[in-house]
Amino acid sequence: MLKKIIVLLTLIALTGACSKDASKENEELEKTGGAQMAIKIISPAFEEGGMMPSQFTCDGEDISPSLSWTGIPEKTKSIALICDDPDAPVGIWVHWVLFNLPPEVTELAEAIPRGDTLANGARQGVTDFGRHGYGGPCPPSGTHRYFFKLYALDTMLTLDVKSTKDDLVEAMEGHILAEGQLMGKYKRK
Repeated sequence: MLKKIIVLLTLIALTGACSKDASKENEELEKTGGAQMAIKIISPAFEEGGMMPSQFTCDGEDISPSLSWTGIPEKTKSIALICDDPDAPVGIWVHWVLFNLPPEVTELAEAIPRGDTLANGARQGVTDFGRHGYGGPCPPSGTHRYFFKLYALDTMLTLDVKSTKDDLVEAMEGHILAEGQLMGKYKRK
């Protein structure tokens, strides 16, 4: 009898936790206009989960790959991009920090120039390489994953060009309307 009561109380507690999670999810849906949106990102250089060609790495030209996307919500004021490697031996390694892309931009050409400001007004923050702009994969060993994460924001950000991924993540909090990601892999020969 005691076991049945414990099981019943556990089920009640779990049901309550689930309804709290559903309530939180409903609040998030309200913030995004009632629909959870996902941005779809693609690259002609590699498929989702595929190997990245060496021209986009330290073994090649170390240039950024071309990216394009769909699914940006109408209320978007700016777009941000982060590329990082969660498999680095020192922890997550940041390869690209880009923010304040205009919302009408739907692609980035191959070989975006390094520097703090792009021609369209977007800003590039500081990567873990200690510089502005894209820094390609250069894993010390094994196969690493590189996540290109795109965020549609309901605001322009007031970050300066010395900003890092951590600064960007903090500034985006509460402003993300939609997001998406593309993951590529690389292994040095």
